[in-house]
Amino acid sequence: MAPRANWKGFLRLSLVTCPVALYPATSDTEKVSFNQINRKTGHRIKYLKVDAETGDEVTSEDIVKGYKVDTDTYIEVTKDELDDIALDSTHTIEIDEFVPKTDIDNRYLIRPYYLVPDGKVGHDAFAVIRETIRSMDKVAIGRVVLTNREHIIALEPLETGLMGTLLRYPYEVRSEKDYFDDIQDVKLTKDMLDLAKHIVEKKSGAFEPELFEDHYETALIDLINKKRSGVPIAAKAAPKTGGNVINLMDALKKSIANEKDAAPAAGVAKETVKGKKPKKRVEGQREMLLPISGKGGKDAAARAAAPKEASKETSKETSKRADKPARAPARTKKAG
Repeated sequence: MAPRANWKGFLRLSLVTCPVALYPATSDTEKVSFNQINRKTGHRIKYLKVDAETGDEVTSEDIVKGYKVDTDTYIEVTKDELDDIALDSTHTIEIDEFVPKTDIDNRYLIRPYYLVPDGKVGHDAFAVIRETIRSMDKVAIGRVVLTNREHIIALEPLETGLMGTLLRYPYEVRSEKDYFDDIQDVKLTKDMLDLAKHIVEKKSGAFEPELFEDHYETALIDLINKKRSGVPIAAKAAPKTGGNVINLMDALKKSIANEKDAAPAAGVAKETVKGKKPKKRVEGQREMLLPISGKGGKDAAARAAAPKEASKETSKETSKRADKPARAPARTKKAG
C-alpha cells in the first residue's frame, strides 16, 4: 500500500498548472523503536498534559498556543488568528526561479520528497514542467506550506517524476566562522599527503548504498530476539585501544600496512556480496521474532508464537508415540 500524501495541491509554472501530491522520500518507521513501561507492572507509561503551577490536568479545548516574551509571560495566539495569516502557497507550489544545482549549499538541504501527478488529469502539464527543468539542467525553486509553515522547495527531475527537497532559510544556517576560526594553520609535508592519498585511493570505490549496514539496528534486533528466546545476554568485553598516536608519519605508514593485510579478505567479501542477488524488499518486513509497533500488532505476535506452539504440540505427539510400541509400516498400493 502506497503511503499517504503529506500534501496535495497544484504545481504552477507561469500559466501551466497541474494537480500534484507530495510524498516523503524517506522513512524512519523501519527502525526499532521503544516504548517507556513501568518496570513493576509492565504497563506502558501514559503522559498527561498538566498545568505547570497547579499540577491539574488540562483538557484539549483549554490548551492554546502562546509565545514566551518573559518569565511566566506569554502572548496568546488563537487558531483563528493563525488561519488569518495563512499564505497563498498553502495549496500551490509556485515556481519562482531556476538555479544551477551546484549553487545550492548542502547545509540548506533538509529532506527529500517525491512529487507526482494527483489523479488522471494533468499528466501532460506535469510532463511539460518536468522536461523543461530537465532540458535546462537546472533546479526549480518554489514555495510550499507544510505543517502551517512555508518552506522553500527545490524541484528536479527523477525518472518519470520530480524530487522536491526542502531548503532551510538563511537564518537557520549557522556561520562556519564561529567554529573554524580557532583551527590552526598546519603545514603538511608532501610525503604525508602522498601517503594519505595512497590510503584514499585504496579505499576508493563506487557509491553503493545497498551495501551499507546499520550495525546498531542489527545489534538491537539480535538483542530483542535473544531476550524473547530466553538466551542469556553476555556482557560485552571492553574494546581494545591502540594507544595515543604520537607520530603522524608512523600512523600513516601503519595504516597503509593494515590496508594491505585487509585487502584480500575485503575483496573476497565484496565480491560475495555483489555476486548475491539482492532479496526483494517488502515494506515493513523485519527479520525479528518480536513484532514491531504498528506492523501487525497482536496478529503478528500470534503468528510469531505459532511456530513455538506447533513445536510444543509436535513434542507431545512424539512423546505419546514413544510410549506405544512401533507398528509395522503400512504397505502402499502401487498406482496402475
